[in-house]
Amino acid sequence: MARKFSLAYLTIPGTNPMDQIKIAKEAGYDFVSLRTIPMHLPGEPEFLPQKDPALFDSIKAALKEYDMPLMDIELARIRKDLDINEYKPAFETAAKLGATDVLGSVWTRDRAWYTETAGKVADMAKEFGLKFNIEFLPWAGVRNLQEDITLIDDLARDNVFVMVDTLHAGRAGVTGAELARTPRKYFNFIHLCDGPAPEGAECNDTVLDHIKDDLMLYTAREARFYPGEGHVKIAEMIKAMPEIPLSIELPNLKEIKARGAAGHAKKCLDSAKKYFAENGII
Repeated sequence: MARKFSLAYLTIPGTNPMDQIKIAKEAGYDFVSLRTIPMHLPGEPEFLPQKDPALFDSIKAALKEYDMPLMDIELARIRKDLDINEYKPAFETAAKLGATDVLGSVWTRDRAWYTETAGKVADMAKEFGLKFNIEFLPWAGVRNLQEDITLIDDLARDNVFVMVDTLHAGRAGVTGAELARTPRKYFNFIHLCDGPAPEGAECNDTVLDHIKDDLMLYTAREARFYPGEGHVKIAEMIKAMPEIPLSIELPNLKEIKARGAAGHAKKCLDSAKKYFAENGII
């Protein structure tokens, strides 16, 4: 069975959904992953089909025209200053567009609160037939694989999963052996990218609590590497997990400027397939 790839929003940030769908199709992706829950970042455009019927119709038409399935939407964050009830119309709209999944993350260390709140989001997603995938990041509230697994176990729901981003997993010290020991039931899809060696990115509480390592954030948001061009042990990780879809999340502003959004998206997929072939990943 051939590996399936999705084009994540953050790979070509700021691209409108219709163009992202077209780029995904022409580059050879199997799915597309859209950001329809805004993060309200400075200068970032917001594409909200749940609030814009014309945009909804345009996205639906593009998905049909290019025969491009929508895999997931993002980003349902668990954070105390955010109202999770705002996610419900986004989930309903995503389901109408054919999405199967929602991506989320946790941004507080209050375990009791985030567990209860994540459960509410998971139930909301299930109402629309969606799976809720919770990503761990080494500077967030759920910081590593074991904390994520604990959350999934505590939630005890059949539509919640761990989402492994290869860059964040490498930064959090996750190994292929740790992933191989983890039952397959926890995994549903993967974020794929490479990155530089994590000098100065030791995952200790002082660094993480105060986010002193600006390089870690800069790399994650603006300067990820094509698969095989960095120091993340991608092959080790991928071989340890089931053959689930891979959403390429690879923002690199320098490469986007040089290649254009479409050129960068194609280079991401071509590099991934080349890397997989070279490392015996089928």
